[in-house]
Amino acid sequence: MFQSVLSNFFVFAALLQFLVTQQWLVYGEMVTCSGIVPMKYRNDAISITDFGGVGDGRTLNTKAFQEAIYRIEHLKRRGGTVLYIPQGVFLTGSFNLTSHMTLYLSKGAVIKATQDSSNWPLVAPLPSYGRGRELPGGRYMSFIHGDGLHDVIITGENGTIDGQGDVWWNMWKQRTLQFTRPHLVEFMNSRNIIISNVIFQNSPFWNIHPVYCSNVVIRHVTILAPADSPNTDGIDPDSSSHVCIEDSYIATGDDLVAVKSGWDEYGIQYGRRSHGITIRRVTGSSPFAGIAIGSETSGGVEDVLAENINLFNMGLGIHVKTNIGRGGFIKNITISDVYIENARKGIKIAGDVGDHPDDKFDPNALPVVTGVTIRNVWGVKVQQAGSIQGLKNSPFTGICLSNINLHGVTGPGTPPWKCSDVSGSASSVSPSVCSQLTTISGNTTCYNSF
Repeated sequence: MFQSVLSNFFVFAALLQFLVTQQWLVYGEMVTCSGIVPMKYRNDAISITDFGGVGDGRTLNTKAFQEAIYRIEHLKRRGGTVLYIPQGVFLTGSFNLTSHMTLYLSKGAVIKATQDSSNWPLVAPLPSYGRGRELPGGRYMSFIHGDGLHDVIITGENGTIDGQGDVWWNMWKQRTLQFTRPHLVEFMNSRNIIISNVIFQNSPFWNIHPVYCSNVVIRHVTILAPADSPNTDGIDPDSSSHVCIEDSYIATGDDLVAVKSGWDEYGIQYGRRSHGITIRRVTGSSPFAGIAIGSETSGGVEDVLAENINLFNMGLGIHVKTNIGRGGFIKNITISDVYIENARKGIKIAGDVGDHPDDKFDPNALPVVTGVTIRNVWGVKVQQAGSIQGLKNSPFTGICLSNINLHGVTGPGTPPWKCSDVSGSASSVSPSVCSQLTTISGNTTCYNSF
């Protein structure tokens, strides 16, 4: 039965992929970057129930997942294998994926994380962070994990991966955590990854974290967490290249999408940048930022395009953030066609954001921020238009704002913009931006080379 369902899905997916790569759909033209990783049809398929999986929401299925994935890894069917998750709630501890596999969640399927932390193995800290992101030492392995993999797909019929994160959020709030909280999904040192048509909810920490990866497509996903859930970032490409994030809805307790590349001296030493990142047609809400660069950018971030973004009930619309001691660079960033409704601040570019892993960071390691273009932004109910505050010994340069309207009620005595240690240009910005940016009259705009 499920093989027939899968066959129909992948026939449709293949047709959709062809149409998308031609940049045409039935309803008109739609640009996409998803063609960097083509969807694959796999002839071999197994069900989690074949390995004793029970979807009653109570039985722990960790062994079933491990045995099913062991079978995929060691039998090595030509073209790979689909692991099919039928309707039901499959409780499990964290588990590793393998190459050449598809994790397919059918309609009504839920993979639910156990809340017993003893079922979460500890793994080494990321070398570009030097320690756990929250606490010294190791970190809990992500709920669904992959290291050194290629040709992996997580998809389905909008089934759910549920991290049951409230127990972790409470430990964080009560300061009883022993190690850094786990991500919901993390791929490390991997390539040719697709994540699509799945709901991710209640992550203990960051939701989807590709780190040291290349050729990653994340599209048609829904990511949900309460607004007060700590550090539940939606998607965080980290020291990764050629990442495509499209057509998704994200509502979490932290940044919706945050591009990163390592933390202070550890990120500088590891030296792996994030580049070739495209974020397109993302909608969401958060008490923090919609599109963020940083603050961990020590390996460098460049060639990022974010466009057609719709943000509601936000802390910040757009946030480019770094700090003294980060080193690295942020350059050739283009963010365009953004709608913001009900936000504390529209745009923030800052050099004083984020903490440090320890006291060994170099205060002379100053980040370079240059070539940031933000254009075609419309905001309503925005309390403050924005701020651009560089560093005295490393001013931000090449900042270009054009065709920006951010309107709301600014508090008494609060200027619409705050700027320092910055240079660049502005065209058609309302309310008027600060004098450090040269005003260009008429319809002139500026573009990065991305």
